[in-house]
Amino acid sequence: MGRSEAIEEALAALKSAREICTETQVAAAITRMAEAVTQVVQHDNPVVLAVMRGGVFTATELCRRLTFPYQFDFVHGTRYGDLLTGGELNWPVPPSANLAGRTVVVVDDILDRGLTLHALYEALQQLGVVAIYSAVLVSKAVGVSASRPEVDFVGLNVDDVYVFGCGMDYKGYWRGLPSLFSLAS
Repeated sequence: MGRSEAIEEALAALKSAREICTETQVAAAITRMAEAVTQVVQHDNPVVLAVMRGGVFTATELCRRLTFPYQFDFVHGTRYGDLLTGGELNWPVPPSANLAGRTVVVVDDILDRGLTLHALYEALQQLGVVAIYSAVLVSKAVGVSASRPEVDFVGLNVDDVYVFGCGMDYKGYWRGLPSLFSLAS
């Protein structure tokens, strides 16, 4: 597919999409998450660890609401690329050894099946972090399995639909939308 066809497809997807959470609802959810994170880790000298690419949008908004000292880092783990279904997990930027001995708050955009988060937990445990907490903007209602990790801070719950906006993309597009959309079914 050429560049202009991809742009046309992205425009068509947004035009037919349904807004499932407004910008106001998203902002309120992130504020609630920040308040909860503050209560739990404000005295722990934590590292906020954004999972690139989508998680950086949530992490940025979350960090703007934190009122205590923290450090920031990121990993880049992906299963989707430009696809609509997840594939094999790839770590273009793995967790840093500098996280050893630290309290880490992992921030991602969405919890789907939990494969990325589960793999990240394992990698962080191998590095020797003291405590791991997780925050996701969106938790998708999927069949819960033993491998789906628990998340400490969840902003919004959605049905098992393909969502984009607020850091989540449609084939690489629309991450910066302030509202959350689902594809037309």
